[in-house]
Amino acid sequence: MDKGFEKERFESVSLKTSVVKKFNNYCRKMSMSKSMTLLLMLEFFDENGISPAESMGPKMQTLENLIKKRMNGVIAILKDIEKNQTKPTVAMMQSLFEEAVTKQPLILEKKNVEKNQPKFIERNNSKS
Repeated sequence: MDKGFEKERFESVSLKTSVVKKFNNYCRKMSMSKSMTLLLMLEFFDENGISPAESMGPKMQTLENLIKKRMNGVIAILKDIEKNQTKPTVAMMQSLFEEAVTKQPLILEKKNVEKNQPKFIERNNSKS
């Protein structure tokens, strides 16, 4: 029995003999019941927005290779942007900030107004 569908009853569908043979072979390949195989097929078409009447065009493998090439192109563009734009800009910004930091003192210091005048005065021991 199919899981989740045990209590449902069976209905019949009229199909041509050649179609039934192909479908039975496909169900055997999938190792699933006919109901589950058909349900899986219907869900696949619904989820992917594919119509069985429309052509898929190139095969999926060709599409996958095309997508991989496009992704590699996007990665190359991002690496080029990083190398030629982002890193030099960051380096310039860092150098500007480093210059700003070195020019301005971080702590305000009191500057001596007096020019190295001694704090004590020597007296001559001689009496004059």
